Amino acid sequence: MECNSAAALARSRAGRDKGTLYLVLERRERTVLLTDGRRKKLAGPKRKNRKHVEFLPDSLFDAVSGKLQEPKTDAGIRRALAAARVSCSETENDQGGR
Repeated sequence: MECNSAAALARSRAGRDKGTLYLVLERRERTVLLTDGRRKKLAGPKRKNRKHVEFLPDSLFDAVSGKLQEPKTDAGIRRALAAARVSCSETENDQGGR
């Protein structure tokens, strides 16, 4: 039972990679395939339990989706995730000021 959706960003909630931002390549019933373009590349994505992943809002992905090109490359993924980190930190700063 698979549900493919690469249009998402996720942050690791558990494990030695806790806090790491990833691009979701594939969603499965109990696991997801993740890449960050640096340690876990497209050729060897990380398989992680869905319980250990926090899916980020679609609006954040939409903000950085222009950085991703077809076909996807590790360099393009690194650029998109860098932009997502900046957007994410700006969002956290805006919410912290309330």
